[in-house]
Amino acid sequence: MLKRTQYWVLSAVGAGCVLLVLVNMVRYTGNQGLQARVNARAQYIQQTAQLQGLYQQIVHAVADLSVRNKDVQLRQVLARQGIHVVVHPQAGAAPGSTLAEPAPAQRHRAGGKRNE
Repeated sequence: MLKRTQYWVLSAVGAGCVLLVLVNMVRYTGNQGLQARVNARAQYIQQTAQLQGLYQQIVHAVADLSVRNKDVQLRQVLARQGIHVVVHPQAGAAPGSTLAEPAPAQRHRAGGKRNE
């Protein structure tokens, strides 16, 4: 038979093991939730990378449309998104457009305001 101190030591060790098992179960479920979020973000990034070419084509088409129709409002919409349309008139042909990256003075600051 066990002595009284041995019984309490073994009971405390057993209770500690049960507590560790419960903590492990909680951490495991939390980890599964985090893994699901990470996987969803990775999938979003992968899909975004696949669609980047399409997005660029759409922006070029909208910019060309704004030049062809001389649509100032459409150019302003593009400018608000940081896309600036530069018109290069060609001799004997319809005016073409190219997209320019925002100039350093027009990039957004961290505070969300534009540098003037």
